[in-house]
Amino acid sequence: MPWRSVSVTDQRREFVRLAGSGQVSVAELCRRFGISRDAGHRLLRRCRQDGNAGLQPRSSRPRTSPRQTSPAMEQRVLALRDTYPAWGGRKIARRLRDLGVIDVPAPSTVTEILRRHGRLDPTACQQHRPLQRFERAFPNELWQIDFKGHFALGRGRCHPLTVLDDHCRYALGLRACADETDGTVRHQLVRLFRRYGLPDMLLADNGSPWGTAGQGGARYTRLGVWLLQVGIELRHGRPRHPQTQGKDERFHRTLNCELLQHNRFADLAACQTAFDRWRRIYNEERPHEALGLDVPAVHYRPSPRCYPETPPAPVYEEGDVVRRVSRDGYVTLKGRTHKLSQAFAGHDVALRPSTADGMWIVFFSRFPVAQIDLRG
Repeated sequence: MPWRSVSVTDQRREFVRLAGSGQVSVAELCRRFGISRDAGHRLLRRCRQDGNAGLQPRSSRPRTSPRQTSPAMEQRVLALRDTYPAWGGRKIARRLRDLGVIDVPAPSTVTEILRRHGRLDPTACQQHRPLQRFERAFPNELWQIDFKGHFALGRGRCHPLTVLDDHCRYALGLRACADETDGTVRHQLVRLFRRYGLPDMLLADNGSPWGTAGQGGARYTRLGVWLLQVGIELRHGRPRHPQTQGKDERFHRTLNCELLQHNRFADLAACQTAFDRWRRIYNEERPHEALGLDVPAVHYRPSPRCYPETPPAPVYEEGDVVRRVSRDGYVTLKGRTHKLSQAFAGHDVALRPSTADGMWIVFFSRFPVAQIDLRG
């Protein structure tokens, strides 16, 4: 058996003394002491070079570590972690490369540096799991929009409105709103449409003010009708399935982790200033794992579809049955009135027969918005 740890030095001293007597070969002594020949000869060499000091236990750690991360690099890693407290090893390593730093350690090494300096929460690390992701093929095919849960300010409350591009997670809008009304949302969307152009579709949940998706089809609000007017298809997530807007939900979690839970704001203006600063970091500095650690700004392009300051009147096909929606939200077809929605009041809609006998489809502009069943 190898040296007994309780008396390593004494055993080594005895081994050297017996080997010096010349009565027994070194190989036999090694066998009797339960050590390898290499260990025995190494001990004799150390004793010849250093005397009794060579008998003391020595660390097996190499004297030099040429690939060890330099203290200066460790300090850069820790400084970046202080700047972005929620970032892990992969994001920090990518950000260092983006800043032009030479010889950036591997992401696993950066993670180990954070762990060694107590900058990682072991419980939080275990919660990260790879997810299956779905995304649109190009920017502006789909924007996700939602309100994050409102919170108290020094004066009043903030209702954060978030708008995210589905393809590249670019944060188009992060606005500190005083409420969640139609007028507030429309005002903020106009600002975004003027800057970034129009998306093909907008995905919202089933709350106010966007409308709902029920078994009978979408129930439109005036905001939803306005979006159709300017040429944007409005879609809703499945009721009680927030996963449909998973990217925006994940954006809310990141916003809360990196900004909201560490700060308090006096009013909406102070909150918006912080939102603007953090949104720039999110879009232009923070590497995104779903993008191969690119930043969202690398992949986003504005839409070529410009916002029409005056929404165009709908144009329908020849042969369509065109009806003006009444103030109460009704249309008339073949002598019978059918409920549509008060949100369409005063607008013209087109009624077209479907392939199913007795079924008609109601169009507003180019979008199907309802069905009429004449069979009952």
